[in-house]
Amino acid sequence: MGALTDYFRAVDAASVVGVLERADGGSPLGAGPPAFDGVAAKHVDPTVVLAMLIAAIRQVPWRVDLVEDVAVWPVSPVPGPDGPEDEDDPWVTGPWVVELNPQVRDTLAAVRDSEVPTIVARWVQAEELHGARVEDMQPVAEEIILLARRALEADEQLYCWMCL
Repeated sequence: MGALTDYFRAVDAASVVGVLERADGGSPLGAGPPAFDGVAAKHVDPTVVLAMLIAAIRQVPWRVDLVEDVAVWPVSPVPGPDGPEDEDDPWVTGPWVVELNPQVRDTLAAVRDSEVPTIVARWVQAEELHGARVEDMQPVAEEIILLARRALEADEQLYCWMCL
């Protein structure tokens, strides 16, 4: 079972934290009117699956640091190298929100519509997307690309909310 992931755009981390505090960490795209413009992208985690999309766009091999991010939520300190101390630690239970590096937003926003089918055909070759079909993943890629364009136009950052 993969993670639930929602990508969204916001002006800054402080506005994201404010919304998450009011929603008790729930997705800003959850029940009711969404707090931010975003896209539900189930199982498209930033470190692996989104990074594979970025690799397909840039035509480079995937690597673990291809999508750099900064933790925004929970607001408690990130655990040390030995990990969280107990299972009630929010870093174990989630949810988590990260701010994606602006280069990720810019890479996605620069994709031309005509390039999307070719990029997605490369993306679905990733082992982690085994069994995924272009026709299933292309709408996801298109939505994420359009979100990145709107974020760039508004001078906003991209964020990812994740929960197991």
